[in-house]
Amino acid sequence: MKSNVLSRYRVMAYVTAVWLLVFTAAIILKYGFETGDTMLISQIHGVLFIIYVVFAFDLGSKAKWPFGKLLWVLAAGCIPVASFFVEPKITREVRPLITDAPATAEA
Repeated sequence: MKSNVLSRYRVMAYVTAVWLLVFTAAIILKYGFETGDTMLISQIHGVLFIIYVVFAFDLGSKAKWPFGKLLWVLAAGCIPVASFFVEPKITREVRPLITDAPATAEA
């Protein structure tokens, strides 16, 4: 597996997690304090989550995860702050599977 597969997943895990926190705060403001709108934030998070799902499926298929583990990783993208805990665990687990050849300097 190439390192860019893991990198794409890691970036989207963090970006999606941050936008989910922003979306959660917007919902609290909208319904708790009757201020603000969530339309734009929800749409941005929706698009980012779709990209996250695609990258998680790609990583899961290349890492040969069982379906239950893939669902666990996808669920982490739906629970605020869960991705901040799941992503480092997945990274530690997948890093040994990376087969990128180290760059050698030919002189």
